[in-house]
Amino acid sequence: MEITLQYFDGCPNWEVLDRRLTEALDGRSAVRVVHQRVETAEDAARLGFHGSPTVLIDGSDPFADEHTPVELACRVFRTPAGLAGSPTVDQLRELLDAPL
Repeated sequence: MEITLQYFDGCPNWEVLDRRLTEALDGRSAVRVVHQRVETAEDAARLGFHGSPTVLIDGSDPFADEHTPVELACRVFRTPAGLAGSPTVDQLRELLDAPL
């Protein structure tokens, strides 16, 4: 499994997601994590970037739907506690445990 963490430098939420992802991945040695900085609106459009942070699992954004905009902006996620700048550790673990 490959996880890509997409982000841009102006949004601090990617660092929260990075820490939570590290926690969720504890003990999973078969997972490769790649960090991808998105620098321009053109890059965002080309990559189909849904905002910072975006986590792709094997190239797919499990938190996006057809209404999720492609843009160079900070992103929010639905969590059990309401909207937040990052999914929870438990949400990330659920994704990692889901069958392929």
